[in-house]
Amino acid sequence: MKLAAFVLIVSGAVWAQVTAFESPKPASGLSPDTVIATIDGKKMTYKEVQTYMNGLPAQMQQNAMVNRKQFIQQIALMQRLSELAEKDKLDQKSPYKEALALNRINVLSQAQINETYNHFPIPPEEQKKFYEDNKNSYEQIRLKVIYIAFSAKPAKGTQDKKPLSEAEAKAKAEQLVKEIKGGADFVKLVKEHSEDATSKAKDGDFGTISRSDNLPEAIRNTVFMLKAGEVSDPVRQPNGYYVFRAEEISAKPYDDVKDQIFNELKNARLKQWLDKTSKDLNIQYEDNEFFSVTAAPPPPTPQPKK
Repeated sequence: MKLAAFVLIVSGAVWAQVTAFESPKPASGLSPDTVIATIDGKKMTYKEVQTYMNGLPAQMQQNAMVNRKQFIQQIALMQRLSELAEKDKLDQKSPYKEALALNRINVLSQAQINETYNHFPIPPEEQKKFYEDNKNSYEQIRLKVIYIAFSAKPAKGTQDKKPLSEAEAKAKAEQLVKEIKGGADFVKLVKEHSEDATSKAKDGDFGTISRSDNLPEAIRNTVFMLKAGEVSDPVRQPNGYYVFRAEEISAKPYDDVKDQIFNELKNARLKQWLDKTSKDLNIQYEDNEFFSVTAAPPPPTPQPKK
């Protein structure tokens, strides 16, 4: 039962995870022509094994390499079953014939997407111009923070300290902002009042964040409106209020984001190409009764394999 399930998983993955058809890279000490096994008198080379491997997701590749003899056995079994199926002419019977045809369409359409994607020209000067035109997208800001917690229960290690209610925490944070804008030392207030142990130990340093970081929307919208040296109004989060000060504002260096830009431009080109290809389709919907039935949403547009 497990063996049959494994075969089905592998065969399904081969269809679903088609990648660019590159020459396999030999492992240490092995050439592509190294014979790995002989199956029914036919030699299987390392290159052939890698061809199978390239059709699998990364996790399945790792699993296959844990027990390599079992992997070769599965490939041999699949080959034998495929030969038996062809001998019985199952490839000419429903529903296998239709499934093979659909899988062929799927593989070729994905191959065309891969080839088109890989051959979009993205010259360095276009990447650089995109960076300059969209520099705000790569803005980053170094922050200090004061954190005032509120909770119905005291935090660990503060059993003797009465926890603040949300209203009390907000009032305290607002008072601190008022004091800072009146000239109070931000770092001194961090040491006296902040309840975030990590940043407090570093004089309130929150680190450097960028617009692309995974941040709560309220924090992102607040801190990227600040100018260097400015202090934010209190920002509410589920367990406390944050008061931020912008220390330094800059843009990520071009070299740090050029690969990201390259992929963004390629993806934009691919979308344009797919949109145009879809627009050029000549479809006439004939049977109104069929199309009047609410159907499941169409599958997502396939994306290039990287």
